[in-house]
Amino acid sequence: MTLPPRFNFAGHLFDLNRERAARPAYIDDRGTLSYGQLEDRSRRLAAALQAAGIRREERVLLLMLDGNDWPVSFLGCLYAGVVPVAVNTLLTSDDYAYMLDHSRAQAALVSGALLPTLQEAMSRGGHEVRALFVSQPTGALPEGAQEFDAALAAAEPLAAPVTTASDDPGFWLYSSGSTGKPKGTVHTHANLWWTAELYGKPVLALTEDDVCFSAAKMYFAYGLGNALTFPLSVGATVVLMAERPTPDATFRRWVGDTGPQGASRLPPEGAASAWGGPAPMRPTVFFGAPTGFAGMLASPKLPAREAVALRMCSSAGEALPGEIAQRFKQHFGCEIIDGIGSTEMLHIFISNRPGDVRYGTTGRPVEGYEVELRGEDGRPVPDGEVGDLYIRGPSSALMYWSNREKSRETFQGGWTKSGDKYTRDADGYYTYAGRSDDMLKVSGIYVSPFEVEATLMQHPAVLEAAVIGKEDADGLTKTKAFVVLKDGSAATEEELKAFVKERLAPYKYPRFLEFVGELPKTATGKIQRFRLREKEKQA
Repeated sequence: MTLPPRFNFAGHLFDLNRERAARPAYIDDRGTLSYGQLEDRSRRLAAALQAAGIRREERVLLLMLDGNDWPVSFLGCLYAGVVPVAVNTLLTSDDYAYMLDHSRAQAALVSGALLPTLQEAMSRGGHEVRALFVSQPTGALPEGAQEFDAALAAAEPLAAPVTTASDDPGFWLYSSGSTGKPKGTVHTHANLWWTAELYGKPVLALTEDDVCFSAAKMYFAYGLGNALTFPLSVGATVVLMAERPTPDATFRRWVGDTGPQGASRLPPEGAASAWGGPAPMRPTVFFGAPTGFAGMLASPKLPAREAVALRMCSSAGEALPGEIAQRFKQHFGCEIIDGIGSTEMLHIFISNRPGDVRYGTTGRPVEGYEVELRGEDGRPVPDGEVGDLYIRGPSSALMYWSNREKSRETFQGGWTKSGDKYTRDADGYYTYAGRSDDMLKVSGIYVSPFEVEATLMQHPAVLEAAVIGKEDADGLTKTKAFVVLKDGSAATEEELKAFVKERLAPYKYPRFLEFVGELPKTATGKIQRFRLREKEKQA
């Protein structure tokens, strides 16, 4: 598979879907956006950006809740040769002030609900924003700002995509490490195409008949592939949700209600849609994370199997405990395809496959990617031993913007160092062993926090668990578990310790255990073990 030297991903998608103009591309809390409307509005935004003086390769901050205006904004920027910088909507004004300054964004596209936080960030100076477009404003606009719909209505669609090279910077995503400032990860136009061709089509086997719904938001690499790159590459429909992906909110979408308050925004099942086929009612493919799946299975409102139309689910963000996957399949008759990706590689590069799921593992390398596990000496480790995960593939980011040291550390020739530790078995299946900075050495032997956490979660009273290292009275590292119990359930410290000791090597059981009401997590549901380590140091 090759791409021509000149390639614009937005133009590519519009060409693919021009004959699907009347089909629904997106359904959000307010209504449906057809493929024809998606192209028209994206091309109008491209023209509006040009009219505002934004030039090719300049950055534009994209701070929007998931809704139909998000893909219009992202694709409109790409079409204009402008670089969207998609950022997390849950951050603080301090974070946005840093990102505005670091990216030197010349414009911002923002949801009205997030405008006050962005304004606070901008009030501190240190930014270069010259144009501001506000989607769904909730009050009076700041001086000089443009209302999103009005700006698009006043613009004529840009006639053709700006000529870009396949390896030109296309967009940024910020990668939030466990410490330090977030890193501006620079991706190309081609990287989006590669993830669709190597993973979205052959592994997920998406078709235009699918309805996709991602709990991970579109500003994350995982969510961007799930809700834009993959479905639009095959002409599928996407359900978008602005609110938090709580179990109740997720269940409403699963059963065909795309509105936030319980009133269905879709035609009755079987009714003809604007494009002449059956209306897309319920998601057929759901993209989630282990924490979300655990929470849904624990909910008393879990829908019955016959109430949903799921044919497959995907999980990423953290390794999926096999016990959760098995319980989910038992209830819904639907496999969860666990995989690992990263902001730096843009999407998943090791994955289980439909019909080839080995519970408790992350699966095998996706075709088109090479994977190596290396020891501390930099050499490949044998099967069964823990090693640092390195990946080589065409979707790797170009660099971290203005961070030469971290770029060299992560992007090593053709290889990308993930920061994860894995083992590989004799059949070529990879099993997660934790982050490099989360791994523990107990009595000189590596202990995977995830392995202990997954074992604790097999106990019927445990909802979630996180494991870190804690020094004992002798200054030796031992495991400590923070445990969240299910509502109405009870368990003792000694009971859980014994439970783990019966199932794992004795040195792995948690010597210390603390019950907590919740665990600190990122916006994608990843457990922030470094915050637990900080808490422990302050105790």
